[in-house]
Amino acid sequence: MANNLEISTLIRIAEALERISPSPPAAPNFQKADAFVWNSSPAGLEPIAKVNRVDLDLLQGIDNSRDTLLENTQRFVKSLPANNALLWGARGMGKSSLVKAIHRTVSEESEGLLKIVEIHREDIESLPALMALVRKNEKYRFIIFCDDLSFDADDTSYKSLKAALDGGLEGRPANAIFYATSNRRHLLPRDMIENESSTAINPSEAVQEKVSLSDRFGLWLGFHHCSQDEFFAMVDGYAAHHQLEIKTDALHAAAIEWSVTRGARSGRVAWQFIQELAGRLGQRLE
Repeated sequence: MANNLEISTLIRIAEALERISPSPPAAPNFQKADAFVWNSSPAGLEPIAKVNRVDLDLLQGIDNSRDTLLENTQRFVKSLPANNALLWGARGMGKSSLVKAIHRTVSEESEGLLKIVEIHREDIESLPALMALVRKNEKYRFIIFCDDLSFDADDTSYKSLKAALDGGLEGRPANAIFYATSNRRHLLPRDMIENESSTAINPSEAVQEKVSLSDRFGLWLGFHHCSQDEFFAMVDGYAAHHQLEIKTDALHAAAIEWSVTRGARSGRVAWQFIQELAGRLGQRLE
């Protein structure tokens, strides 16, 4: 009788745990959208009706990075070997814009086969759950995209990222690739690495533990501050695309003044200038 009672109690406990445990996230209808945002709680993918992005042709001054990432993505969508990519470097030089523009280009080439899923930095620990969901949908190819990825000194979630990218028994899903942007080449603050080196019993091993995260990315694409000619090319491209009614000399003079007040030249500064200029001219940006 005691054994039956114990078995009955265990069954009730198991049923209760099953009721309160979160159910696995359901896959959305991937035919209805090309872009999604991952929500960790409750877990699931939310389709994005309209992605904020620019045309690939408008991204100036980053030709090498553009061509490399485009080729890598085209190989990936054809089920050929391709690498995770880390786009790092100067602020405002088009890192996230490049990822989104390339997604649209390759998605159109593959007739919607390629999807992009954005995961927020604070949800990185749930990346394994997202990978598991993606793995089940072999019909499509997925770019898992994290913008402005970095880790603080007391943050250990980078270990989850390392394991999800190519660690564990299953490894990365064959139909998923991970693209990230960051201002840091090694994703971790320099003082964190230096502190680990100075306090560890074996300094070199401590440093390697931190730096090895970046090694999970086969492609390191560096973005650096642009020259004045490259800045003019960005401004000229935007002005021509949006048919702004202004002469080139006046456009460049105003662009120089704008960049001086901002203390920088970058793709972001160029776009902000174009928005300001269009407003002054009374023209809409479509």
